[in-house]
Amino acid sequence: MDGGVAKRVEFEDMLPAMAEKLGGDGLIRELCNGFELLMDRDRGVITLESLRRNSAVLGLQDLGDDELASMLREGDVDGDGVLSQMEFCVLMFRLSPELMEQSRAWFEEMVEDEFRRERKRSSS
Repeated sequence: MDGGVAKRVEFEDMLPAMAEKLGGDGLIRELCNGFELLMDRDRGVITLESLRRNSAVLGLQDLGDDELASMLREGDVDGDGVLSQMEFCVLMFRLSPELMEQSRAWFEEMVEDEFRRERKRSSS
């Protein structure tokens, strides 16, 4: 907090453009690469210390420990205080509303295709 006004992290959501350019598999590879840049090499997870140490990679060098810890808490599904690779990828998707909507559409299309294939197998 600065003078009673909360800092707000603003960023341009680049994930949809990356997804369009790289495709689903390419985007996942890039997210995995991003995870590796931020992770603690010894533990294989993103910790507060590794995020602090590598925050400039994300352009977040001006964030304090409270804001970085908040980012970790938001993505920490299992409550162990760190981010696994899966938690990191899920967090990146959650932070991208447009990509979440795209993912939902991809999922629905995949389910519909599977139902069609199943019906076709059943009728054969």
